[in-house]
Amino acid sequence: MRHFLTLADLNAETMREILDLAVQIKRAWKAGESTPYLKNKVLGMIFQKPSLRTRVSFDVAMLQLGGNGLYLSPNEVQLGQRESTADVARVISRYVDVVMARVFAHSDVVELAKYATVPVINGLSDFSHPCQGMADFLTILEHKGGFEGRKLAYLGDGNNVATSLLFGAALLGLDFAIATPRGYGLHPATWAIGQRLAALTGTSLITTHDPIEAVTGADVVYTDTWTSMGQEEETQKRRQVFPPYRVDDACLRNAKDDVMVLHCLPAHRGEEITDAVADGPHSALFDQAENRLHAQKAILVWVMGATT
Repeated sequence: MRHFLTLADLNAETMREILDLAVQIKRAWKAGESTPYLKNKVLGMIFQKPSLRTRVSFDVAMLQLGGNGLYLSPNEVQLGQRESTADVARVISRYVDVVMARVFAHSDVVELAKYATVPVINGLSDFSHPCQGMADFLTILEHKGGFEGRKLAYLGDGNNVATSLLFGAALLGLDFAIATPRGYGLHPATWAIGQRLAALTGTSLITTHDPIEAVTGADVVYTDTWTSMGQEEETQKRRQVFPPYRVDDACLRNAKDDVMVLHCLPAHRGEEITDAVADGPHSALFDQAENRLHAQKAILVWVMGATT
C-alpha cells in the first residue's frame, strides 16, 4: 500500500520519480495528449478545511486522468465525531479507490492511512503539506533546471509548508535556509528529521532569525501567510512580530539577480509579500499554483501504481 502523508516518508529516488512523472504528464497534457491512467477510478476527498487549490486541482486531476473525484464536506464526514476515524477509513475504502484528506490534526490522516485498505494522500495537515511541496519542487525544477547547487530560502512562520520544504530540499540536495521570528521556528523534532535526510544527500541546512542571512545568495525565496487556519486568534500578535520577514524589493536585493519568488497562496498582499513582488518579474506564484494540478496527477498515479 502506497500512502502519501509526508515527504519524509519518501527517499530521494522516489521523490525524483514522482517529479519526473509530473513533468511527463504535464508535457503530454500541454501537447494535447493524455493517458487515462485512472480510468473509472474514484477519489474520495475528505475536507475539514476550506480550499480553492486543493479542491479544484484534485477534482480536475482525476477528470484528466480518466477518473472522478467525490467531494465530502466537513458536515458529511466529521472525523472522530459522528464516528471514529478508523471506521470512516474502513467504510470509505469500500466505496472509492483512493482517499485524499485535508485535515487539521496530522494524526487524523495517519489514522486514516492505518485503517484504510486503499491509498491515502495528505492534502494538508497541521504538520505537513506534501502535495504543495511537490508542486513547489516541480516549479523550481522547471525554472531552474535542477536542484544541486541551488539555495532555497523561506521567510515566515515555521508551519506545515516550511516542514515540507525542509524535507523536500534535504531529499533533493537543495540547500535550505529558514528565517523565523523567535518562538515561531520549526519544532526541534521536525528539524532533526530534516538533518537526518540532509546527511544522506549532503544538503546544507540553516535556521536563523535573520531574514537577510537566509535570503543572501538565494536562488528561490519562499513565503507563506503569517497566520494559518486555526490560528485566527493570534492574527494581531503575529502582525506585530512578522513584518521584518516580509518579502519585498529590499529583501530580494540580497538574493541572486535571477531569484524566483514562490508563495503557496492565498497571499495576504501587503503583509508577507508586496504587490510589487507578487506581480513582478521574479514571481512564479501562478506557475506554482498550476503545478498543484500536475504534481497531484503524478502523486495519484504513483500511489495507485498506475504508471506504464
